[in-house]
Order: sequence, then C-alpha cells, then structure tokens
Amino acid sequence: MEVASLQTLLLFISFISFYVYIFLLRRKPNKTATHGFKSYPLVGTLPDFLLNRHRFLDWTTAILSRCPNNTAVFRRPGKIHGVITANPQIVEHMLKSNFDNFPKGVRSRTLLKDFLGEGIFNSDGDLWKIQRKTASYEFNTKSLRNFVMENVAFELKTRLIPILENSARNDTVLDFQDILERFAFDNICKVAFNVDPGCLGGDGTVGGEFMRAFEDAANLSSGRFMYALTSSFIIKKFLNLGSEKKLRKSIAKVHEFADKIIRTRMEERSEKKDEDLLSRFIANTENSAEFLRDIVISFILAGRDSTSSALSWFFWLLSSKPEVELKILQELENIRLQNGKTIGDTYSFDELREMHYLQASITEAMRLYPPVPIDTKACNKDDILPDGTFIGKNWFISYLTFAMGRMESVWGKIVVSISLRGGLKMGFGNKKARLTASVLERFGMDVVMEKGKSPEYLLSLTLRMKGGLPVKVKERIV
Repeated sequence: MEVASLQTLLLFISFISFYVYIFLLRRKPNKTATHGFKSYPLVGTLPDFLLNRHRFLDWTTAILSRCPNNTAVFRRPGKIHGVITANPQIVEHMLKSNFDNFPKGVRSRTLLKDFLGEGIFNSDGDLWKIQRKTASYEFNTKSLRNFVMENVAFELKTRLIPILENSARNDTVLDFQDILERFAFDNICKVAFNVDPGCLGGDGTVGGEFMRAFEDAANLSSGRFMYALTSSFIIKKFLNLGSEKKLRKSIAKVHEFADKIIRTRMEERSEKKDEDLLSRFIANTENSAEFLRDIVISFILAGRDSTSSALSWFFWLLSSKPEVELKILQELENIRLQNGKTIGDTYSFDELREMHYLQASITEAMRLYPPVPIDTKACNKDDILPDGTFIGKNWFISYLTFAMGRMESVWGKIVVSISLRGGLKMGFGNKKARLTASVLERFGMDVVMEKGKSPEYLLSLTLRMKGGLPVKVKERIV
C-alpha cells in the first residue's frame, strides 16, 4: 500500500473515531426518537447501530413497534441506505406483487458468496429460477415425500430414540439443539444427496469437526452484515486476519465435505437408478463442480438449520407450558386409539394431518422464534412501498420475521406464549410433527437453565440458541 493511501486511510479512521466519540460517548442522555432510527449528521444511524448490533433483533423490533407502519429508514456511511420493516403488506409487495424489483442484490451476494457461492439462497435471476424449479419438482413428488417419511422413521428408531434412552438411564445432560441439528443433517443428506453421513450415529458425536466448521462459517458470514464499514471484511480477508482467517478455514472444511459428496454421487450415478435432487443437477453437464458444491451447501443449510432451530425453540417454550404439553399428549393418545396404534408405531400422512394442536403449537413457536429471523433484498429502481415509504434505487430492504411475530398491529395484544393457531404446511412440516410426536410420547424434557431466564439467541443465517439447549431426558411411564 502506498504511503499516501495509508495516510488517507488513517486520517479517515481517526475522523470516524473522533466523531463517534463526540456524538456517541459524550452526547447527553436523551429520549429515543418517537419513531424510526435516530440519525446523526454524516454518520446516520451508525452510533446507535454500534451500541445495539449485539442485540440487533430486539433493538430493531422495539424501534419498529413504535413506528406507525412498522417501517423505518436506515442510513449508514458508505451509501448504505435502506428500509427495515415488519409490515406484512410490504413483505407481500417485495415477495409477490413487485418481486422482480427486489432481488437478493450485489451487497448480500458479495457478503455471503464465500460460503454460499451461487446456491439458491444467494442467487438472482435465471440462476435462481433454475434451482427453484428443479428443487420444487423434486420435493413435490410423491416418491420423495414417502422417502422423507421413511428416513425420518429410520433415524428416529435406530439413532435418536436410543440416544435419548441412554441419556435418560444415565441421567446425563444432553444438548438437544446439537442432537436436532445432527438429526436434520443426516436427513437432508439422505433425501437431497442420497448420502448418509451418520452424524447421529453411535453416541451422537460423529462428524463434530464438520458440524463446528459449518456453524462457524454460517455465523461468521452472517457477521459481515454487522461491520461498521462494509469494506472492513475485504481488508481483513485480504490480510487473512481475525474472523476472516477463521472463516476461510471453516469454509475450506465445508467445501471438502461437499466435494466428497459430489464425487461419491458422480461415481455411483451409473449404478443407482433412483434420482435424488443432486443427481438432477449433476445430469446437467453445464453445471460446474463449484456450482454443484454451492447447491449442496445451500440445501444443508436449509434442511439442517431451519428444522433444528424451529424445534429447539419449540421444546424450550414447551418446557414452561405443562398444560400445552398435556394437551399434545392427549391429542396423540386419541389419534393412536382411533387408528389402533401403539407408542412407537409409525404415523401415516393422514394421522399427521390429524395432529392439529401439535402442528399449531409448533407454528406458534415459529411465530416467536422464526428459523430465518431476517432477510435482506435490494431495490432495482425507485419505488413507493404500500405504506407510502419511499425506497431508492440500490437501497437495501430488510424484513424482520422476528419483529413481525411480535407486532401488536399484526397480532393484537399478545402474550409471548404458546397458544392454538393455524396449522403448518405439510411436507417438511410433517417431518417436524413426526419427530416431535415420537419424542414427546416417550420422553419428557427438563431444561437445565435458570428459571425465568430465556436462552440467548445467536443471530446467524438462522436463529440458533447460544450455548445450545441443555436438557435432562426422562422416560415416560407407558
């Protein structure tokens, strides 16, 4: 780096530091703005963002709840202008009515590219449409739905239930979030790639190195959105420092695992007639090895993290609601009696559809703790949102499902608790219901946590519990 450039950089950093000191540390206490984010000259929302980025979801939820339309404009240095919302009408406008005007965008794709590449969660245009069309076709086939249910039943009977039985007999504390992640990981690998990694095999600690690498890669990639200056990660990445150095190592391990899956499937494709999701992409010879790797990583993220996140928060909420747990058990008992089933028998699709209260309880947990708490898009051209808010070309727009589930304007005066609500979509919703039913009818979960204390969340690409979900498992008397 030339001396003049280095001096300019140091002067810029000094100016920002001085400004933040004056306006953030020395400013007199005052009331928060009536609605919207407090903005300062030159640096916009940066000071308050730096104070609250460690609790970003709670901070933005509080701000949006005070806004008349649950929407606020957000500005930071580096021309980072955008809109943050928890307004359902705006979300519908983005994702349906004016979908083409709100792609993933260059900023988000750049921040996540090292980890997700050009997979379905980090692509736009034709590349996104091709992946969505292929995946939608595969996941909506009857054969795949049956395959999903068969795999869930196998994992439950041969891996998950024995681990829970062993934990109950030995009175050990189990990280149930980790167990759920391994369960979901094995399932998505079987369903999408026809590969069994056996992460829940044995005592449930197989593949620990990959699991940690995947978590680190997701957490650190998500953390790039929280830098004071977006370009900071580029400098750290170039110099291979700190979090970027750790991210590079984690991604290398994740890529190694994904590449191994692809090699295995390509070697076996002439021997196996059944086509899984990955086989459909491999059949297209125009897809490069790097693109296939991106597909594998994206579906691991979707299949592993979303299911485990939803059920981890569900079981934690349920631990403080014995009356809800009792109603679920009564519903399961009625379904078994009506269909001549005993505990341990596999539930059919029709029987899972009868689990209205269980499905509703899981849905309510997902309202409060959505697996994907925030999603960010870009704006292609100037637009006026349904509530009258202006959004400019190249601005970002983020919708917070975490905040939306807590808005009085949407739900009325609500209590943060489990109540009877509408049912889940079927398909992978069935997987959650079957797992939950099979576990609850045989085991009780005592959360090993200070009473009245909520778990801290880890804001990653999905909403995970910081430190896991420690539980003591107790077998029910059947």
